[in-house]
Amino acid sequence: MRDSAAGLLAAVADCIGPELAAVDRLFHLELSSGIKCVDALVKHVSRFRGKMLRPMLVLLTGKACGKLTDAHITIATVVEMVHMATLVHDDVLDEAELRRKGATINHLRGNEAAVLLGDYLISHSYHLCSSLDSQRASRAIARTTNQVCEGELLQIDNRNNLDLDEKTYTQIITHKTAVLCAACCELGASLAGAPASTVSRMEKFGLCLGIAFQIQDDILDILGHTSQVGKTLGIDIEKGKMTLPMIHFMKNAPHEHQELLRSLLSGHEPDQVEKIRNLILPSDSIEYARQQARQYTQQARKALADLPASPARDVLDAMADFVICRTL
Repeated sequence: MRDSAAGLLAAVADCIGPELAAVDRLFHLELSSGIKCVDALVKHVSRFRGKMLRPMLVLLTGKACGKLTDAHITIATVVEMVHMATLVHDDVLDEAELRRKGATINHLRGNEAAVLLGDYLISHSYHLCSSLDSQRASRAIARTTNQVCEGELLQIDNRNNLDLDEKTYTQIITHKTAVLCAACCELGASLAGAPASTVSRMEKFGLCLGIAFQIQDDILDILGHTSQVGKTLGIDIEKGKMTLPMIHFMKNAPHEHQELLRSLLSGHEPDQVEKIRNLILPSDSIEYARQQARQYTQQARKALADLPASPARDVLDAMADFVICRTL
């Protein structure tokens, strides 16, 4: 896995390395503050940026569909700001203490600072987006952030709903995760001057990729180890969030096992997460979730079929495999 991740990162660097570096510079330039406490918080949250998946999608899609422009750099920076804001707010909602092996803002400075920092990131993203001549990007980013909020509200509304169905689960993760990936690809293609049909296919690529990414994230919340994944795990279980492996288990496991899972999810035992993990692991529910993620990546790759051969297209294709094989 490390070899495949290293290979993908090397391919990304070869394809869009200078442009990613430009995004990084613009991110720090835009968010620099003369107020020391604000600057310190921004520097701390910058540690969470990790893979820069969403800026990669903007740039790779743009390059696969045409030529990259300064507008691509701007939008790639905007989506990174939006993503960082969602992470900061998610950590407040989840009461998470760890992200990328570092203390979360809410754990370090409290919920008030974390909420305001998330707002600060969002407001900066809109300010930067408004610098573009066209309003298409601003409207797309605004629509997408609204959808992300809808997904989070829908998830909160279904906390402790042990009978959550797969359709509603998919609606939740589509809104809270996949729509931002879709917007990245849509804007990357449109800013490169791609025809409407290509823009639509790239939006589909991003949407399917984002759904697969979130399913894998939910699998890792059950299977992963904090030292490897680098963030607080078991939060979905502790917060009463039904994810795909648990939904499948609740529907298909023997009745006595379903009842045991209900009992464990309703309780607050110190070893609750470990007991649920040990209950689900011998079943085929994890493999079912993996298979669903694979199906979404297959749909994503089909959306690339009509793009001309190029290194950027090859990297996008490789990313579809990476999102469901990753361990962090």
